[in-house]
Amino acid sequence: MDIHEHQAKDLLRQYDIPTPSGYVAFTIDEAIKAAKKLPGPIFVVKAQIHAGGRGKAGGVKVVKDLDEVKNSAEAILGKKLITHQTGSEGKLVQRLYIEDGCNIKAEYYFSMVIDRVTSRVSIIASTEGGMDIEKVAKENPEKILSFNIDPTIGFQPFHSRLIANELKLKDTSFKQAGKFFNQLYKLFIEKDASLLEINPLVLTSENSLIALDAKMSFDNNALFKHPDILSLRDETEEDPAEILASKFDLAYIKLDGTIGCLVNGAGLAMATMDIIKLKGASPANFLDVGGSATKEKVTEAFKIILSDAAVEGILVNIFGGIMRCDIIASGVVAAAKTLSLSKPLVVRLAGTNVEEGKKILRDSGLKIIPADDLDDAAMKIVSAVKGD
Repeated sequence: MDIHEHQAKDLLRQYDIPTPSGYVAFTIDEAIKAAKKLPGPIFVVKAQIHAGGRGKAGGVKVVKDLDEVKNSAEAILGKKLITHQTGSEGKLVQRLYIEDGCNIKAEYYFSMVIDRVTSRVSIIASTEGGMDIEKVAKENPEKILSFNIDPTIGFQPFHSRLIANELKLKDTSFKQAGKFFNQLYKLFIEKDASLLEINPLVLTSENSLIALDAKMSFDNNALFKHPDILSLRDETEEDPAEILASKFDLAYIKLDGTIGCLVNGAGLAMATMDIIKLKGASPANFLDVGGSATKEKVTEAFKIILSDAAVEGILVNIFGGIMRCDIIASGVVAAAKTLSLSKPLVVRLAGTNVEEGKKILRDSGLKIIPADDLDDAAMKIVSAVKGD
């Protein structure tokens, strides 16, 4: 789960990590009132969306007085911001963050992420702050420090010194680095974060470190432990279909293809998407119904798949272990009848109660295309969609 910058900075302050003063605003009047609470004379008007690249897209404005705050707020609030992360459809700006200006001496990059290979927290730091770290990694990899934290010892003082030396910090900022980076790690671990990115991390003219920007994501599987984090969820920033899927305990992610997928098991779902690509088409989604699907759950899964106008056909791929094939078959038939499904539907069943499941499909009276195995299923749905 992602949160907004202003929410991430509230969390940083809870851990005594310095950030500029600021206030969230949902209207133009609130933006002006927020600016009046700040010392100024420089203010920053920031669009709040779950995407990076806001500055390059015109979503961050540095202004010098209240009139400019108003003009910038009017130019950003209620408008769609298109960045390299939003895609061409962009994201609607529904809130702003009005922040006090900062005297910047230097800009750095700092982040913590989960290294999926080592199952450890990976720390990335660079003197090239304010830039896309991917671009730095490609063009100037020598300017990036990256290392993992051994969970048996956690974050140690020498880790802070390693980062401070990489960023060439001196005197008071070098001393500040010890607490600064230790508290960031503490926040990351205690709140079960999956990403904490500060870009830029700045050194002020007073030689102090400040988190000028903050982006945080959290492990969905750990949110039950953190009601305070869950309360920060902004559903307006999420895909409506993905929100609906979460309410029915369905793992759904929209993709760019034309073939809808309904599968049980994440690994099988990935394999299904791969073979669709291998056969010359693209999957429209990742959808895992899990091992305890009911007729109602399968029907909702079909509704979610068909809510995507790009879907031209559906492939159901079920391997019945815990999940029984007859239950899935009954759900597929019920969903197809309820939704008056007219698009090609290919179903491959294997495992527990497979013969009962196949009989349910045969006796349904529906134009369901049976498949013997995954290769056969992928070939048939691609052929049906292409009209071969």
